[in-house]
Amino acid sequence: MGKFKKSSGGGTPAISTASLPDIVFMLLFFFMVTTVMREVTLLVENNKPFATEIKKLEKKSLVTYLYVGKPKKKFQSVVGTEPRIQLNDSFARLQEIKPFIIEERTAINEAERPLMTVSIKADENVRMGLVGDIKQELRKAEALKINYSTKKGEVFDR
Repeated sequence: MGKFKKSSGGGTPAISTASLPDIVFMLLFFFMVTTVMREVTLLVENNKPFATEIKKLEKKSLVTYLYVGKPKKKFQSVVGTEPRIQLNDSFARLQEIKPFIIEERTAINEAERPLMTVSIKADENVRMGLVGDIKQELRKAEALKINYSTKKGEVFDR
């Protein structure tokens, strides 16, 4: 009979790292595609009210947002505690809404301008008088498609 020798270097073979760059780039591409960048930093509290009949906006690129609410704690020493309007990343007065809407409208493709919607994201504690004044300014700017942002749920009496 023949003699069989045992090999003395019986360790585990090395793991191949040839496909590692492919996996890293695939993960990088996945996170780049699925990540949504925040467009606006909220300066006001925005606890939206509840509503039962809601509809999702279709083309978010044609939506301009107006935020209304009490300033966050870190801004209250500067601007006070009364509800304020936020346009993009700054506080605004009622008179600044019309130029803001006109500027936003000019940034949109001319064929899609009639489809522009203004979404009012008002805190549930904001009085309707301020919201009514905002609507008057939007009428002056000829922004007649208005949406109120809400949370889905039952409306409770307080």
